[in-house]
Amino acid sequence: MATGRTHRPATRSRGIPEATVARLPLYLRALTALSERSVPTVSSEELAAAAGVNSAKLRKDFSYLGSYGTRGVGYDVEYLVYQISRELGLTQDWPVVIVGIGNLGAALANYGGFASRGFRVAALIDADPNMAGTPVAGMPVQHTDELEKIIDDNGVSIGVISTPAGAAQQVCDRLVAAGITSILNFAPTVLSVPDGVDVRKVDLSIELQILAFHEQRKAGEEAGAEAVVADAVAEAAAADAPVAESDAEAAAPPAARAETTDRKGPDGDVPAVMPA
Repeated sequence: MATGRTHRPATRSRGIPEATVARLPLYLRALTALSERSVPTVSSEELAAAAGVNSAKLRKDFSYLGSYGTRGVGYDVEYLVYQISRELGLTQDWPVVIVGIGNLGAALANYGGFASRGFRVAALIDADPNMAGTPVAGMPVQHTDELEKIIDDNGVSIGVISTPAGAAQQVCDRLVAAGITSILNFAPTVLSVPDGVDVRKVDLSIELQILAFHEQRKAGEEAGAEAVVADAVAEAAAADAPVAESDAEAAAPPAARAETTDRKGPDGDVPAVMPA
């Protein structure tokens, strides 16, 4: 199996748009689930629903791969798994280093999905000398003094930064200087890198803030809907209320209103002279 920096995915040279590249892992995840259930073929509509996109966009994305499916049959699941894996560069081994083995770094080290998706954690690195030699996920943590040697010995081209924000840029600079050309950044800060280095940022706090925005908007919409219903009920109640003949009569006690009604003549008029 090929390793390291000399083998890069072919997506850019083939002119596949970045938006399509970003969706390929979604298709691959859905297809892998189908493959595990021994599903031989899938329609564009079914696969699009499983990946969370619309079918027209899926067909357009697959056209960049040269895969158009078969009318009335759909797409061959196993072939698409191979085809997308190849385009993403997952048919080879990608050694990865994780720098910053705090709670998040340790969680990443213990994540079992790396190996099944073409990635191998080659080293765990931390600046704390007390962490050196401590086993995490079955691997001893190594000190940052060894970073450059570790990268060179393992042919690493992908680095993961899970340090505090204040240390992230310095770690990034050292990774780039050592030959790293792709970085996955979990630190809550923006990294500055030279041309030719790709950075993907994962900021959990930002994602939570976006969710909070949507929750607030939904709460506002619900409150607005309740206000509309309350106004409608009030208007309906007002429309159903009896209309008084006059403000004075409406304000009069019931007994007085009854007396006035009894005093009306045959035609409904009040006689000028009442009988003794």
